[in-house]
Amino acid sequence: MKAYSHSVYLDENKCNGCTTCLRHCPTEAIRIRNNHAVIDGDRCIDCGECIRACPQKAKKSACGSLDSMKNFKWNIALPAPSLYGQFENLDDVDYVLDGLLRLGFNDVFEVSAAAELVSAYTREYLKTASVSKPAISSACPVIVRLIQLRFPTLVDHIIKMLPPMEVAAGMARDRAKKAHPELNDEDIGVFFISPCPAKVSYVNNGFNDYHSRVDVVVPISELYFMLIGKMRSDSEIDSLSHSGMIGIGWASTGGEATAVFNDNYLAADGIENCINVLDQIENGSIPNLEFVELNACSGGCVGGVLTIQNPFIAKARLRSLRRYLPVSRNFLSDEEKKTLPDRVLFEDFPKYRPISRLSDNLADSMRMMSDIGKIREGLPGIDCGSCGAPTCRAYAEDLVRKRSETQECPILAYRRKNQ
Repeated sequence: MKAYSHSVYLDENKCNGCTTCLRHCPTEAIRIRNNHAVIDGDRCIDCGECIRACPQKAKKSACGSLDSMKNFKWNIALPAPSLYGQFENLDDVDYVLDGLLRLGFNDVFEVSAAAELVSAYTREYLKTASVSKPAISSACPVIVRLIQLRFPTLVDHIIKMLPPMEVAAGMARDRAKKAHPELNDEDIGVFFISPCPAKVSYVNNGFNDYHSRVDVVVPISELYFMLIGKMRSDSEIDSLSHSGMIGIGWASTGGEATAVFNDNYLAADGIENCINVLDQIENGSIPNLEFVELNACSGGCVGGVLTIQNPFIAKARLRSLRRYLPVSRNFLSDEEKKTLPDRVLFEDFPKYRPISRLSDNLADSMRMMSDIGKIREGLPGIDCGSCGAPTCRAYAEDLVRKRSETQECPILAYRRKNQ
């Protein structure tokens, strides 16, 4: 099995082992060892919560940069819809697109335009009788990996449709090669301007034999100040935008779900809220739904850890920006509605080991569960993190798995010493 390539990493020189990240990681992927954090790659979902929470700025994302433009003959920018919400008093998306061209890109292809097509394809997808309901959006790579690792029984519910970023990348490449037949794939550089680190992991890993058509993921936070210097509001600019309310609405929670035109949906954001929703779907304790949109970041992609602006301000700006746009500028013809094209679908997900599995042998798993329960009963149950694990239960599991360097609970040792 190919090792999963993560975008979130630790700068040990800045980490002082404060345990803040320990308490915020939704999958308990972090431990404190030798006075600094250690990230378990098998559990990490690249949500970026540790980046957001770390007071020492020791957690970082391994993104690309615009310097990579020199490696290609033709460079295409794919701006995420959340990029538009970063700018104050923006009344026309074309100013952002024009600014990207002034930065040196040869072409710009809006991810929001591809999002409108994905919305249309999703509406047709949900009409298929064989689709497991509720159908769960595959747009957020954090949610997809979370389901694979923690909720494997829900994998069949994930819509096997490429996210708008990937659809946009394919369409942008096709457009470039049509306009410039002398170009081949190696000559074209596709740069996605991302609000979150999970997109980097998606591009690096792909799906089984499918390789992403995006070459470089550039964080909004890196490009923002350069772009501001290139945007011109005092001069005539070309009309470049090809997206409407639906596409730009994908940047915020509920934008994708409402575009499905089905009232029987649920939209949630924030990784803990998403976990609660998935728990309820798995337990069958949630009403029957057709479609579920889950965003790991608060507010949706506007709340990504690689953005600049407060997500609530960005969301309000996008709402104002959408007000005078058409509903959509991208529609499917009657012929396109008959069959979903292969370019928007994928066959299957990579196989990962569920993080809740203790052993491949059932008898060993049962024994280990019993040992964990016995150790857990003797612990204080305050989940303080002083042992280097996020919870007492996680510490007991680490002991059983022989992954803990602390062989005695520090709290129990302190109490015994002071009796």
